[in-house]
Amino acid sequence: MTTSTSATSTIDPATLAVIANRVNAILREMTNTLLRSGRSAILTTARDFSCSIVTADNRLLATAEGLPVHIFGSHLQTATMSNLHKDIEQGDAFLHNDPYNGNTHAADHTILVPVFIQGKHLFTAVAKAHQADIGNSFPTTYMPMAKDVYEEGALIFTATRIQRNYEDVQDIIRLCRMRIRVPDQWYGDYLACLGSARIGERRLTELAEKYGLETIQTFVEEWFAYSERRIEHAIKKMKSGTYEALTHHDPLPGIIDESIPVKVVAKVDADEGRIVIDLQDNIDCLRAGINMSRATSTNCAVTGIFNILDADMPHNHGTLQRIDVKIRENCIVGYPVHPTSCSMATSNLADRVINATQTALSSAGSFGLAEGGASLGVGTSVIAGKDSRRNNVPYVNQLVVTAMGGAASSVADGWLTMGVPVTGGLLLRDSIEVDEQKYPVHFEKLELVIDSGGAGKFRGGASTLVEYSPRFGDMTVAVFADSRVNPAKGTQGGLSGRGHFMCLKDKASDKEENIPSFGQMVMTSSQSIVGIDAGGGGYGSPLQRDTQRVLNDVLEGYVSLEKAKSVYGVAFTGKIIDESLAVDIDATRQLRA
Repeated sequence: MTTSTSATSTIDPATLAVIANRVNAILREMTNTLLRSGRSAILTTARDFSCSIVTADNRLLATAEGLPVHIFGSHLQTATMSNLHKDIEQGDAFLHNDPYNGNTHAADHTILVPVFIQGKHLFTAVAKAHQADIGNSFPTTYMPMAKDVYEEGALIFTATRIQRNYEDVQDIIRLCRMRIRVPDQWYGDYLACLGSARIGERRLTELAEKYGLETIQTFVEEWFAYSERRIEHAIKKMKSGTYEALTHHDPLPGIIDESIPVKVVAKVDADEGRIVIDLQDNIDCLRAGINMSRATSTNCAVTGIFNILDADMPHNHGTLQRIDVKIRENCIVGYPVHPTSCSMATSNLADRVINATQTALSSAGSFGLAEGGASLGVGTSVIAGKDSRRNNVPYVNQLVVTAMGGAASSVADGWLTMGVPVTGGLLLRDSIEVDEQKYPVHFEKLELVIDSGGAGKFRGGASTLVEYSPRFGDMTVAVFADSRVNPAKGTQGGLSGRGHFMCLKDKASDKEENIPSFGQMVMTSSQSIVGIDAGGGGYGSPLQRDTQRVLNDVLEGYVSLEKAKSVYGVAFTGKIIDESLAVDIDATRQLRA
């Protein structure tokens, strides 16, 4: 694709809008295809996958409803495909999960399908899906304690051709089936990704046939130009300056005994309409699996910026033109050198980069957010074992049954169902009933935790308590939870959210045993595992919160009467039980004085 158009080549605004919406509709159809045809619960109920469209010259065109941590680096993966393969043809498909060459982490298998229009490679349809198993040395796709990629054990494919002339390359399929613990599940998810990308190929071809090649090429350039004008206008509303934020990831026992600092320096040039995010002043990579990849370091800084801008702003090459993310080699929030493990590049530190970026920018005007709850604990663990109901067939799946408290913003409370910051609220929660049908697990509890959201003028999202147990035999559970030692911080006077908690409980005696935040354990059917995820940080002073909001919080069970008085400075008359509870205006005025 050409990177520019002639001065006389234009497209009217109505056609520009129609084609832009048609492209987004193609992405939604790709998304629905993957959602309805996937095999594992992590795809079909939690929707831990994303679709995007990239131009042939590797510029991100459209993202629709993709998870931020997945999609903002799609162009890095297509660039690897283009650089390695000079014989790309129609009917090809490539499998790419290499975190050293543009992917996020090894668990995200990406299918890249080049789209040819009139014999010309015009776009690449991208479908990326988190896998339940990728051949790791343990039955989990997250390996926080892996010393290197070899201990991690993942199969890694660097833009490897997996289809030629629309037919599978059987050598690759056999390799995956041999190494992956749940081969039929993996193959079903592979076909779902492939079908999604092929739908994108078909619909993009139809779009080009309808409008003509020249019109589509003109659309691409003008859409990028429009998007760049949008973000330039938004940045010019900020205050120029340099803003810093420092957050900390919890210690990794046996690897680093101190909390891991993550520093973000944001430089806003409002006059020029540009933002620079500098992540270089951070520690070197650790001999552990939590290091970030180039894709995640870049896209998480970008996500922190997009989180505070207009929600309908396009997320593509045009808007990315106004953002410069500075990272360095061998930095824990930069990019690793093989064989450094970055098994968890899409979580933990990635959440911290987003949190720190959006918090730093809260000082640039009436923008920004606090930190969001970031804890892949009990409710987002990876469970594995053998299902005695189904002839001891192996199973592996990541659960997504908790909410994680969303960050409060300058205008609203944190979402209850935000999920971890890297998912941007787009990761869905599992259906407990579906999980219990698919896997031998039984859920005992799933409930809201009172006083868990960080207090503020706008309150952080609340935590969720979850308890479950294996139904028949032993079950392996892998957890990788941050935010126990360092909960999500508030900003602009807001308070921190609740830290995460987890324990094993003996069903007969109800005796609880604390368990480490990182690692694998084996549970028996006589035990249950209990977890509380992290609450979101608050924004602004709690004493500035509207008293009616505090009353509603108490009635809904988000805030206790005690905290309403001691933290928010709100007194009440009446009782909850007879629905006579009301704000005592005079007593509240005295408390807040």
